[in-house]
Amino acid sequence: MVSPARPPQPGLPETVPARMVNKFVYCPRLFYLEWVQGRFATSDDVEEGRWIHRVVDEPGGDLPDPETDLECFAGRTSRSFWITSTDLGVSAKIDIVEISDDGTVIPVDYKKGAPDRHGKAWPADEIQSVLQALLLQEAGYRVRKAEIWYAETRRRVEIPIDETRLQDVHQLMQRLWQTAASDTMPAPLQDSPKCPRCSLVGLCLPDEINTLRIRQQTAQRPRGVMAADPDSRPVYVMEQGTVVGIRRGRLETYKQDEKLASYRLIDVQQLCLYGNITVTPQAMRELLAREIPVCWFSYGGWFSGMAQGLPSKHVELRRSQYTATPETLLAAAGSMIEGKIKNCRTLLRRNSRTPTGQAIDQLADLATAATTPAGYPSLLGFEGTAARIYFSRFSGMLSENTGLDTTAFDTNGRARRPPPDPVNALLSFTYALLVKDLTSTLATIGFDPYYGVFHRPRYGRPALALDLAEEFRPLIADSTVIQLINNGEIRPTHFTGGCQLDRDGRRAVITAYERRMAHEIKHPVFGYRVNYRRALDVQGRILAAHLTGELPAYTPFTTR
Repeated sequence: MVSPARPPQPGLPETVPARMVNKFVYCPRLFYLEWVQGRFATSDDVEEGRWIHRVVDEPGGDLPDPETDLECFAGRTSRSFWITSTDLGVSAKIDIVEISDDGTVIPVDYKKGAPDRHGKAWPADEIQSVLQALLLQEAGYRVRKAEIWYAETRRRVEIPIDETRLQDVHQLMQRLWQTAASDTMPAPLQDSPKCPRCSLVGLCLPDEINTLRIRQQTAQRPRGVMAADPDSRPVYVMEQGTVVGIRRGRLETYKQDEKLASYRLIDVQQLCLYGNITVTPQAMRELLAREIPVCWFSYGGWFSGMAQGLPSKHVELRRSQYTATPETLLAAAGSMIEGKIKNCRTLLRRNSRTPTGQAIDQLADLATAATTPAGYPSLLGFEGTAARIYFSRFSGMLSENTGLDTTAFDTNGRARRPPPDPVNALLSFTYALLVKDLTSTLATIGFDPYYGVFHRPRYGRPALALDLAEEFRPLIADSTVIQLINNGEIRPTHFTGGCQLDRDGRRAVITAYERRMAHEIKHPVFGYRVNYRRALDVQGRILAAHLTGELPAYTPFTTR
């Protein structure tokens, strides 16, 4: 019998699933992410494992009482057998339990891969099987061995149950419960071959976190781990009077009984609704269950709100967000504004058709000043001055031969609510799209998008999304507007009275915006290629790592 290792801490579950012990042995950080924080992501390996498990996931066959003469039941098997012990602090679903001729029972665990190169079970798999054997022993059954069936080799590996393994399990469970009770997530593995195929590598960011942590001490470059890019994309619905429904795993749009479009749910990242669009209750429930955000916009493109299922389980992140010191928040805000000013400067250098020497120098000085602000008033001053310099030169990046009048922007400058000219209208529309994407991304990570580090909390304003948008506005939104105008994709006929985009104009802008989001660049810090949509997620997770204490500083996203 293994003595209980669970600490007497309120809020801890009485038992931990044996499969989570497997993950703890594989990687303590993976265990913490999945079990303590409740975060999960699927992958091809995960789906393959589910497929292989389908033959043993259907319960079948009763296991006789351990007090009976089990030799009489030799050859009987029980599938998907649930067993729990509060004394051990473990629960498990055993794939198969077999009764041997001598009356002992054998737990058999199904795994999708292969044994190690010596034909032995992997340590994490072995521990899980030993725990299953212990649970059966604690229930009164005689167990001398456990077995693991590996699908790739289609053979079993035997795990003898001896005192050495029992002692290893006891020490392991003590470490596991100590980790579960801690408010600090374990550090990521370093240069581990386990990371690239882990389903949570895009949430964990092991190489990114380790690189940023040590970049001040070493010139070592990170490994070329590719940041995962989800296959799903946003769906935009702009036809007024459209009804969005669901049928056989597909999201479908109708107007007056005419089907307009159909999308597989697995391909939908967001549902974005402009104006008077109806979503059926059935579709809404399914979208919320799949954690697919539903975003509402006004007819003109103003971001009104979002629905996104239950909040993220990453409570520790929100607690760190709310309790961060003023110094921490100011430093992070300064880095964001530094990134914004540098990216504005880069965009001017790349695209300006007129001399910008003085403006470039001024922006460089302001970017440096933003890294050490005396307080929020001075940081606001640096940001405001940089914005005025940048937008005073903005029209110099626009072509004069597109038929669109851009001269009014020189007079109006950057103006909002309502935009007084076509350029301002395009900027406002793309900014709303960017804030929508960041609000959804930050909520998915576990942040409260309405509690910012630079923008002050205000009713109904996603302050943190606006914060993170600062460094991406020049690279995504402004760049989209420049391409739209210079490529002739937007025309005067796309605007109605009051400089509002019409339906075709909005579609043209959204198409260009999504094209920009899908554009791949070399990450300025980590060296791998990543599109802008994935870059938003990576930056959000870097900010999360900083606020939870994993990283000493926030590093903004800048390009050359």
